Amino acid sequence: MAKELKELTKRAENYSQWYNDLVVKADLAEQSAVRGCMVIKPYGYAIWEKMQQQLDLMFKETGAQNAYFPLLIPKSFLSREAEHVEGFAKECAVVTHYRLRAKEDKSGVEVDPAAKLEEELIVRPTSETIIWNTYKNWIHSWRDLPLMCNQWCNVMRWEMRTRPFLRTSEFLWQEGHTAHATKEEAEKEAKLMLSVYAKFAEEWMAVPVVQGVKSETERFAGALDTYTIEAMMQDGKALQSGTSHFLGQNFAKAFDVTFLNKDNKPEYVWATSWGVSTRLVGALIMTHSDDNGLVLPPRLAPLQVVIIPIANKPEQLAAVSEKVDVIVKELKTKGISVKYDDSDNKRPGFKFADYELKGVPVRLVLGARDLENGTIEVMRRDTLEKETRNIDGISDYVEKLLEKIQQNIFNKAKTARDARIYECDNYEDFKERIKDGGFFLCHWDGTSETEAKIKEDTQATIRCVPLGFEQTEGVDMVSGKPAKQRVIIARSY
Repeated sequence: MAKELKELTKRAENYSQWYNDLVVKADLAEQSAVRGCMVIKPYGYAIWEKMQQQLDLMFKETGAQNAYFPLLIPKSFLSREAEHVEGFAKECAVVTHYRLRAKEDKSGVEVDPAAKLEEELIVRPTSETIIWNTYKNWIHSWRDLPLMCNQWCNVMRWEMRTRPFLRTSEFLWQEGHTAHATKEEAEKEAKLMLSVYAKFAEEWMAVPVVQGVKSETERFAGALDTYTIEAMMQDGKALQSGTSHFLGQNFAKAFDVTFLNKDNKPEYVWATSWGVSTRLVGALIMTHSDDNGLVLPPRLAPLQVVIIPIANKPEQLAAVSEKVDVIVKELKTKGISVKYDDSDNKRPGFKFADYELKGVPVRLVLGARDLENGTIEVMRRDTLEKETRNIDGISDYVEKLLEKIQQNIFNKAKTARDARIYECDNYEDFKERIKDGGFFLCHWDGTSETEAKIKEDTQATIRCVPLGFEQTEGVDMVSGKPAKQRVIIARSY
């Protein structure tokens, strides 16, 4: 049975299948009856909940407040911002009727043609339009600004090729929408939220990211600038893991959202929006996990410690359980989530494999002989290393070990990522090497024609103009034209 649990496709054999296997076998999610939509199972949702809780605290520290806006958006709203409707039109799910009726032959139901909506409704792919229509009623004076709302919700984008967590037709996310009196305030907000996402990715997810600005082709529909954090998966592909958009006054003008400034003159509001989704769960899996299963950073693991007893007789189990009870209480006092698995319907070997598969950061094993010796076995999931420790002080040791594991997971991911960042100035060389993945720092002439050719030739895209990177002028490897900066080019999910 334990062997059966570990039968994952090897990463080296088929990385894509390994990922799909792991999502299912680790009880994170499964396909639903609706094509392209997934069921997030309790263990997978527990990871998302921990992400939500931390991000929510971080958002509120910036002044954002949670609200909720409608799922359905009038079709006419979407068309008010030209770039926005063009960007999302192909992904929209449309509600045309509001009632079904039973067929006369009792073979099922059909849409009632008499119940056609006067105006069709869009199932939200994103909420800028419905929110800015609402903000018009909330904003009148400079005293009403800044207005900073966030909502946790689901959205629908009709995807043709789906993969659990990474790309699904329906997904969970948060979307922040802020309104400001000046351009400078809005741009500052967009950059601030990018730094919040980067901090969360690196300090909680243990995923190193590159912060940058999207090219005009890749930016959010309706934005003047899109800021992004880009993570590298173990196969060398990029995963866009969070975006923050400077929307300028586009949506304010589309929905006539103005305010009276301090001189009592009307001005259009300046806007931002920003969001991350359950795609982060996919990033977590793909960045850290191995051929034995999930490797979860302790700060986001639903279960940080599992304790498994080894006992052949009831009296041995009773003695072990008595000692474990003390350890459990000490760990919980420290805010550490812990489970004592003394179930008798599974062998210890099965339990070891199961918790390894689910990425529990620390496993403690205590048997009758350990009690006699005053020792306990400790295994850390990130390295699979085992050691024998004194039972006395074990809770303090585990607390420090969890922090070491968190840091080690990040360091390992960063080392792997940094080793696959390359400067490249030769297009033929680039076309060969991009097949094996990696982030390529290449000079770009800034034209959409060059960008399109790279994508057509290699399936790679310009992920971003990296921030905090010392830029040098050079020559575009594709066009031969002068280039003022290097960009990161990679294949992506």
